[in-house]
Amino acid sequence: MGKISKNRKGNLLIESIIALSVATIGILGVLGLLSRSLGINKDVSQKFAATYLAAEGVEVVKSLIDKNFADSDAWNEGIGDCGFPTCDYEVVFNDAALSGFSDHFLNFDSTNGTYSYGDGVPTPFKRKIVITAIDLNGGGDDELKVNSSVTWAVRGGTETVDLEDHFFDWR
Repeated sequence: MGKISKNRKGNLLIESIIALSVATIGILGVLGLLSRSLGINKDVSQKFAATYLAAEGVEVVKSLIDKNFADSDAWNEGIGDCGFPTCDYEVVFNDAALSGFSDHFLNFDSTNGTYSYGDGVPTPFKRKIVITAIDLNGGGDDELKVNSSVTWAVRGGTETVDLEDHFFDWR
């Protein structure tokens, strides 16, 4: 009996080291998953915000077309009339007119939950509205193609959400 217990003296120490190693690897794996999950959550949240910002850009142009109709103005008055077939603009949700594109970052105002180029906390988002006037019949601009793109920096590059809509002179 004395011989068997003599050979097993170091087993408890080895078993403890192995148990601690397995537990450490398990905890590190969980922490790695948690870190990756938080990174993915941030990416999804930014894509979600960028998609809504791009949709808002198209809606601002639609709102200006509707305003022209209500005011009995030409349907595309002040929209896409920069003298070129393609015009670049910046817009915010309550714009009454389009502003030339100047590559500014949008700011988030947490008091009213809006994005603008004025007061607020800087965001990574830039929004560009590209309006292309299209002459379908040879008698004037019958269609406006509106591209609203939002870009932002991510690890290792940039992401872009680009939405397109077409508006027609239906009157």
